[in-house]
Amino acid sequence: MTDEMTDCIIEAKSVIRKFGSGAREVHALRGIDLSVRRGELTLLMGPSGSGKTTLLLVLGCMLTPTSGTVTICGTSTSNLDKEALAKLRRDHIGFVFQSYHLFPTLTAVQNVQLALDIRGEHGRRAVKRSDEALARVGLESKIRARPNELSGGEQQRVAIARAIVANPSIILADEPTAALDGENGRTIMRSLADIAHERDRAVLVVTHDPRVIPFADRIVHIEDGLLADEAPGEIERLRPPKAVSG
Repeated sequence: MTDEMTDCIIEAKSVIRKFGSGAREVHALRGIDLSVRRGELTLLMGPSGSGKTTLLLVLGCMLTPTSGTVTICGTSTSNLDKEALAKLRRDHIGFVFQSYHLFPTLTAVQNVQLALDIRGEHGRRAVKRSDEALARVGLESKIRARPNELSGGEQQRVAIARAIVANPSIILADEPTAALDGENGRTIMRSLADIAHERDRAVLVVTHDPRVIPFADRIVHIEDGLLADEAPGEIERLRPPKAVSG
């Protein structure tokens, strides 16, 4: 087995996804080949209707492909039933959404703890892990705040803490900066980049926001359900210069 194969957390091969039938049939994905590797923040970019979110949902086991295969941490999803797919999601995947999906009546730490509750982990250890996840995204002083007491950027950081608290192999983020201003968007992307560079972890961000490009290790473009890798030098050209010390 090559190093590239062992570094791969999610691999899609020849993935096709259709919606509808007959004259109303739509080809959302048209034979996708994509590997998401450990230690990288990968951006999946493209215009509206290009297939970005559909591909994210297929990779996250929320949609099944019409044909083709998806492999997550060495396990093919092809012959798994709904229960087995749900377990694969719980064990390996954390999700971050544009609209945060926080419960308004729960505190930040309680919202994070929900991700452990569904895995059967309760009590003091679950609270401690949730506190640590919030500290990881710089919200140690906000653990008892409710969503209406938090800014949009802080709410998104709670969502990231919830996504990482169970130590998944990959974070899938759908337009995580779309509702945020520039400063908050940069804070979110710095957090996701740091998470991506942890051992045995990766982050895939679906976005059409060019402001996030400097945080990427890799960019993949999608249009009309087809992929193209990044142009050489695209990331370095758009990344701000490093400060010179001395």
